[in-house]
Amino acid sequence: MGPAARSRRGALRGPWVGILPFALYVLAFLGLPLYEVLYGAITTSGGSLTWYNFNQTFHEPYTSDFISSLKLSLETALIGGFFGMWLACAVVTSSPRNPLRRIVGSGAAVLAYFAGVPLAFTWIALLGRFGELTKILQHIGINLNNTSFTISSLTGVELAYVSFQVPLMVLLVTPALEGLRSEWREAATGLGASSFQYVRHVAAPVLAPAVIGAVLLLFGNAFAAYATAYALVGDTVQLVPGTIQNLMSGNVLVDENQVGLALGVEMIVVIAFIMVGYALLQRRAGRWLA
Repeated sequence: MGPAARSRRGALRGPWVGILPFALYVLAFLGLPLYEVLYGAITTSGGSLTWYNFNQTFHEPYTSDFISSLKLSLETALIGGFFGMWLACAVVTSSPRNPLRRIVGSGAAVLAYFAGVPLAFTWIALLGRFGELTKILQHIGINLNNTSFTISSLTGVELAYVSFQVPLMVLLVTPALEGLRSEWREAATGLGASSFQYVRHVAAPVLAPAVIGAVLLLFGNAFAAYATAYALVGDTVQLVPGTIQNLMSGNVLVDENQVGLALGVEMIVVIAFIMVGYALLQRRAGRWLA
């Protein structure tokens, strides 16, 4: 074998050697668990093929759990998307020297990933029965304990989710907003377009794929979240992740863990559709914002 051939073999081998550790990691911590979930969802405890597990997920109480999860995800994605977009626009259009720009960016990076039990504890300390804000409102004549609101409800979970959905939306759409070129606005203004016309005919069509893709990610983020809701409401409000945990641990029905795996497969399908939609929208957004 000549030097040129050896050089070509070395060049081909190099990238594969570098990616091998990552490929093994993905196989061990994503591939094998995914196989176990898929195999368990279509088999009985004895290993026989069956569609019983999936059939059960289309009956109560599992359909209600799915509806609650979808409702929670959609509402928090839309609310988080709206206020996150509003805040991101305010930050991007402010002066580059404005210190609030750096503060909001740093705060969003931290708060977007502040979830789980610490977030649940924060909301309990704030709006729980003896929370600080609850006490403050009592002093001005508003007693939340005498109303139907409680932090241990679906509304309470939505409030907690919105608190990390808004900063996540800021992180996702800020690069797209910064990608709008000043030349486009100058050209529109030079042609006699008003600010509203510029937003409607230039900025909105360019930003739409990136914004819709970000809202899709917010939906998936809320749909897959587990620890925050479980710490706030426990089994009071049944969501799909909590139902899977109960089924897998045998807290509800014995020998129904295969149904939990079927629910897991259905969650994977939902997330897969979201990721495919996000990838397509990002490709479209990249035509103008690259």
